[in-house]
Amino acid sequence: MALSKEDIAKRIAKEVKDRYFVNLGIGIPTLVANYVREDIAVEFQSENGVLGMGPFPFEGEEDADIINAGKQTITTLPGASFFDSAFSFGMIRSQKVDLTILGAMEVSENGDIANWKIPEKMVKGMGGAMDLVASAENIIVAMMHVNKAGESKILKKCTLPLTGVGCVKKIVTELAVLEVTEKGFKLLERAPGVSVEHIIASTEAELIIEGEIPEMSF
Repeated sequence: MALSKEDIAKRIAKEVKDRYFVNLGIGIPTLVANYVREDIAVEFQSENGVLGMGPFPFEGEEDADIINAGKQTITTLPGASFFDSAFSFGMIRSQKVDLTILGAMEVSENGDIANWKIPEKMVKGMGGAMDLVASAENIIVAMMHVNKAGESKILKKCTLPLTGVGCVKKIVTELAVLEVTEKGFKLLERAPGVSVEHIIASTEAELIIEGEIPEMSF
């Protein structure tokens, strides 16, 4: 059974370690803050100028002045700070962020990512993702394995304009956890109830499969 977006976020939350500074991109990545273990200290950074983001607010408790980079209302934790975009991107470019979690439209087997433009559709620009993928050493992508037409988004080579080259380390989709290696995508885990054969059939790129593939745990 394929994972929901919330389940993808839960699985990625397991990758967040104590005392990490973490940047969350828009989309599925923003959900990760809801599922981080309570016994670890993590600082979530948003490139619009927030350090110390908390979970999404409950309905009726939103503050329209406190938002993330995707313009969603957020909460802040004790000790949170606010600053301008220049300071925020200085933090990103100087590699002060330990983990970056992004969404994507496509990822290729050598770690290229395309997540900012679909040809002939109106967009405002690359946004902060361009700086994040150029600077971050640890990038995890949260994305759907296939598009609405059932076509794979895990590819030998990206077809959409690239945001970054050779930068992605790991991918979590509704079907699987994949690691980007020098030899291509290595299948690490599968979603509960999803077979290896189904993952292979849903993936345009070749997969490296070694031994029994465990189901994800949350």
